[in-house]
Amino acid sequence: MAKIKVTKVRSAINRTKRQKLTLEALGLKKIGQVVEHDATPNILGMVKKVEHLVSVEEA
Repeated sequence: MAKIKVTKVRSAINRTKRQKLTLEALGLKKIGQVVEHDATPNILGMVKKVEHLVSVEEA
């Protein structure tokens, strides 16, 4: 399975509760934090919802 690295690059302040919960579900709390996930449809969908707050690269 392909892996992706997700990095939080912008703050979640003044964002909707849904976006904040999505970031938390991805395991992102602090700006600059990097997490690695399998590129499943569920994870890719969550990343798509907060793509303006994160950067994504293939691992």
